[in-house]
Amino acid sequence: MRFSSVVWAPLFVLSTVAAYTPASTANTDQLAADGLSNLATWAADGNLNGSCTLENAAVRREWGNLTNTERQNYTNAVLCLMALPAKTDATLVPGAKTRYDDFLYQHINQTLTIHQTANFLSWHRWFVYTYEQALRNECGYTGYQPVSLVSQPCAMPYLTTPSTAADPLDSPIFDGGDYSMSGNGVYEAHNCTEALPTDLNCIPAGQGGGCIYSGPFKNSTVHLGPVDATLAESGIVDNNGTSYNPRCLKRDVSSWVSTRWSTEENSTTLLTENSDIASFQDTMQGNFTLGEYGVHGAGHFTIGGDPGGDIYTSPGDPMFWLHHGQIDRTWWIWQNQDIANRQNAISGTITMFNSPASRNGTLEDMLYLGVNADGIAIKDVMSTVEGPLCYIYM
Repeated sequence: MRFSSVVWAPLFVLSTVAAYTPASTANTDQLAADGLSNLATWAADGNLNGSCTLENAAVRREWGNLTNTERQNYTNAVLCLMALPAKTDATLVPGAKTRYDDFLYQHINQTLTIHQTANFLSWHRWFVYTYEQALRNECGYTGYQPVSLVSQPCAMPYLTTPSTAADPLDSPIFDGGDYSMSGNGVYEAHNCTEALPTDLNCIPAGQGGGCIYSGPFKNSTVHLGPVDATLAESGIVDNNGTSYNPRCLKRDVSSWVSTRWSTEENSTTLLTENSDIASFQDTMQGNFTLGEYGVHGAGHFTIGGDPGGDIYTSPGDPMFWLHHGQIDRTWWIWQNQDIANRQNAISGTITMFNSPASRNGTLEDMLYLGVNADGIAIKDVMSTVEGPLCYIYM
């Protein structure tokens, strides 16, 4: 849904963007290739159950490898989901107006039981997959044509965040053109962003902070939240996440964050120096007592703003899905380095930071997405090529 009488745009024109050279992701790409080879061997040894094979699995590909037409096909599907009516009960969540809001509300409602928990990775895997299915089944998204020698059906894209970490603002994904994911927000004076609960490493104010003014999502309206806003001095008021609060989408793209926690070195170290699931997922999510955002938090706060800078309502910014595609890919790479020991590895409790104290999570625990999908056990989404899932990354 969009405002018909308000255009969120500054009174100036965009400058020409110079050619952009993404940073090398050779190390993580090699780990991904090694993992895919291991998965092929695993499948050849008869370890896959069900109809999914590496030959018929959908392929998630990197945003930078898509053509302009393929990028626009994706953003058009997202805009379609933003225009379809919500399925969520309006008496319970009056602010949910669109199918896109149906997904956003589930993240808001479950935030404290899906972060720093045993189900963090599995819940978000199911969340992104279900969103992908909505794009395909309700908005006609067919992905993009396979490249040479790849015959698999195609799925939604992801963003390899290390490739843009050195200079995210000038990257094609944020350049604000028709084939981007929209650009930065217009400059709006604001303080540094206290993004961590420990109030360490306050993110310096960037060049944005206000409404995005270019690209496919420039007129998009955020309906729900914020619950824990990080741009409160800009007049954004927290609420319970269910009420109707229409406002523009704001961003404050931050290279200060990305150059510290989203680099190729960050991802390579995460993948190679954490052999158990507890250390892997904890390192990924950051060490707040040390002021470290981790590759997960860094992806969110590179985007920043509202709703991207609110842990509860972060899916309200369409960049959320490409970032969490990369988070899922990183877990997929890690799992595939040692499939026998890592595919079903799980650790943690069922409450954020185990507060209040709670039991350990198990593979039998259920994942719920409300009106978006039936409940499913964690054990059924631990592999991307078993259970209902059938996709790989390339």
